[in-house]
Amino acid sequence: MIQGSYSPGLVAMSIVVAVAAAYTAIDMARRVASTRDRVSRGWLVGGACAMGTGIWSMHFVGMLAFRLPMPMGYDPGITLLSWLIGIAASAFALWLTARRRLPPHLLAAGALVMGAGICGMHYTGMAAMRMQPAIDYQPWLFAASIVIAVVVSGVGLFLIHFLRSARRCLLRLRALAALLIGTSIVGMHYTAMAAARFPLGSICGAAQDGLHSDWLASLIILGSLAGLTIALVISVLDQRLEARTAVLATSLAYANQELSHAALHDALTRLPNRRLLEDRLVRAIGANARFALIFMDLDGFKTVNDAFGHHMGDLLLVEVAQRLGASRRHSDTISRQGGDEFVALVHIETHAEAESVARRMLDLVRQPITIENQELNISASVGIAVHPDDGSDPAMLLSNADAAMYRAKERGRNGHCFFEPEMNARALTQLQLGQALTPALEKGEFFLLYQPKYGALDNELAGVEALVRWNHPGRGVIGPDEFIPLAERTGLVIELGAWILDEACRQLAEWHRRGQRMRMSVNISVLQFGSPRLLDDVQACLARHAVQPEYLTLEITESIAMRDVEHSQHMLRQLRGLGVEISIDDFGTGYSSLVYLTRLPASELKIDRAFVQNLAEGHEDAAIVAAIIALGKALGLTVTAEGVETPEQQAFLTRQGCDLLQGFLLGQPVPADALHAVMDSVPPAGDRRQVCALERHHQPGTRPREDSLRTRAAI
Repeated sequence: MIQGSYSPGLVAMSIVVAVAAAYTAIDMARRVASTRDRVSRGWLVGGACAMGTGIWSMHFVGMLAFRLPMPMGYDPGITLLSWLIGIAASAFALWLTARRRLPPHLLAAGALVMGAGICGMHYTGMAAMRMQPAIDYQPWLFAASIVIAVVVSGVGLFLIHFLRSARRCLLRLRALAALLIGTSIVGMHYTAMAAARFPLGSICGAAQDGLHSDWLASLIILGSLAGLTIALVISVLDQRLEARTAVLATSLAYANQELSHAALHDALTRLPNRRLLEDRLVRAIGANARFALIFMDLDGFKTVNDAFGHHMGDLLLVEVAQRLGASRRHSDTISRQGGDEFVALVHIETHAEAESVARRMLDLVRQPITIENQELNISASVGIAVHPDDGSDPAMLLSNADAAMYRAKERGRNGHCFFEPEMNARALTQLQLGQALTPALEKGEFFLLYQPKYGALDNELAGVEALVRWNHPGRGVIGPDEFIPLAERTGLVIELGAWILDEACRQLAEWHRRGQRMRMSVNISVLQFGSPRLLDDVQACLARHAVQPEYLTLEITESIAMRDVEHSQHMLRQLRGLGVEISIDDFGTGYSSLVYLTRLPASELKIDRAFVQNLAEGHEDAAIVAAIIALGKALGLTVTAEGVETPEQQAFLTRQGCDLLQGFLLGQPVPADALHAVMDSVPPAGDRRQVCALERHHQPGTRPREDSLRTRAAI
C-alpha cells in the first residue's frame, strides 16, 4: 500500500475551519429560531450556505493536507456535489434545531440523517480524486467513521438547539460548544481518512483535468474563513439592530400606552377623565344597564385654594381622588371632570343602593385630611341621576346629576339630592346659557353699566366702576351671577374680561374728550389675572384709546392677590409699571398676611359689602371696618367702602375716615349716557334724590344687586 503523509499546517487550519463552522452553526440557529416567515427562511438559506461551506472546507482542507507520492487533482463536478451535500446537511440541521421542541426520537432521527449527510459529503469528496484502482476502505474504520458522524451529529444538534433556546447564552459556553463540535467533526474526518488504503501503482485520475492542490488549499481556507466571518458579522449586526429595534418598539409601545392613558385620565389625580367617563356611559346605556351617575362637588375648596395656595389645593384633590378610588367597586367608575368636580358611574339595582354609595362618598370626604402638617376639613355636595329614569344619553344624565348637585348646595351643602323633573328647567337653562356665551360675545350682546363712587367728605363724584351685563335676546338683561360662573368653567372669562377692559377704556376716552376727567375701575377675574396676555391687553387698550394710565384702576380681589403672593407681586409691579392704579377688592373676606399685603403695590383698599351691611345695627363688623380703615390709612392707601345702602352706614364710614363710598344709597349702576347729567351737575351733599330718580328710570323693576366681574370657584 502507498503510504501518505499530512501537512501539519493544513491539519491545524482544518481544525480552525471546523470550529469556526460549528460556531457559525450555533449563531445561525439562533437567528433562524428568533425570526419569522421570510426573514427566517433567508437566515436558513444563508446560514446553510455558510455552515455547509465551512464544514465542507474543513473536509477538503483535511484532504489537501494528505499527501501521496503522485500528482493529485480533484474532479470539479464531484467536488461540487460534495459541497452541495454539505449545504443540504447544514440546512437540515438548522431547520431541525430551530424547532421549538426537539424530543429524543426526533433528535435520533436527525442524527442519522445529519450523520449520513456528513459521511456522504466526505466520501463523495474522496471520490473526486478518481483513484485507479479505487480506494480500498478498511471495514472497521469505515464503520467507525459512520458511527462517529452520527454521534457527532446528535451531540451537535442537541448543543445547537440548547444554546439557541437558552435565554442567556454566554459567549464562553458557545465557544466551548463550538470547539467540541468542531474537533468531533475533525475526528470523524481523519478517522475516515485513516480507513482509506491506496494500492501500489494507484494513480489519481483527476490529476490531469481536475483541480490542483498547489493553490486550492489557500483559496478554500481564505474563502471559507472569509465567508464564515462575513456571516457572523452580519448576524451580530442584525442582532444588534434587532435589539435596538426591540428597544425602540418597547419604548414606542410604552409611549403610546402613556399617551393613551393621558388622553383618557386626569393628569393630576390619574382618575378617568370626562372623555373616558362618556365612553363608559355610552357603553352602559347601550347595554341597557341600570346605573346611577353621582356628581360630587367639594364644598369649601375655593377657601382652601385662597388660604393655602394651589399647591395645597392640588394635594387635597389627589387625596380625595385616592380615597374615592380605593373605595370603588370593580364595576364602577370614579372620574374627575375638572376643578373640584368628581363623577361616579355606579351600577345599581335600587335608589337605596345609589344613596348608600353617595353617603359613603360624603363620609370619605368629611374625614379630616392632613397635608403638609396642616389639617383640612371639607365637605361635599352630591347630585344623583339614575338611568334610565332620569335620562337616556350621557349629556342629559350629566346635566341632570349636575342640577341635583346644585340643589344639594342650595339646601345647605354637605348632603345629597336625587334629580327631580322640576330641576330640568334650571339644568336646561344652564346648558343653554353656557352654549350661548361665545356667540353672545361675538354678537356684542354684553354691555357695561357704571356705578359711581363719591367722596365721603365732599360728596363729589370721584369715579365709576364698570359692571358687566348680558342683554340676552330671549331672557332680557342677565346679571353676572348667572353667567360669570359659566364663563369661568369654559375659560371664556378671559376673552370677556379683555372685552370689558377695552370697552371701559373706550368709554373713559370718550368722557375725557368731553372734558370730564373721570376715573374708571375695572375688575380682573382670577383666570384673567393668571393669563400671560393680561399685561399686553392692558397696554394695548391704553394705547388704542389714548387713555392716560393713572385714570384706570384695576380691581383685584384679596383672595386672588394672596393666592400666589410671588406671582401677584410680580404681575402687580408690571401693571403698576404701566402707570395704572391697583385696588385690593373685597378686603377682609380672605386670609391676608399683613406682611405680604404691605409688599403689594396697591393704591386702594375696598371694604367688602358684607361688613358694611350690618354697621347700622351696631354689629361687631363695625370694629372690623374701623380696623380696616385704620390699616389702610397707616399704609397710605385710599379706602373705599362698597355696599352703602343707608344714611347710617354713610355717616359711620365718614366718621371713621373712609375716603370713597359706593352703593345704592349714592348711585346704582347706570349706562354711560345717564352719568353725563351727574358729571355736569352733581346734587348737593346729602340730597341724591335726582340721581336715584335718574337711575330708577334706566333700571326699571326691582333693585339690581351690586355685582362685577369678580372671580368665583365653580360651585
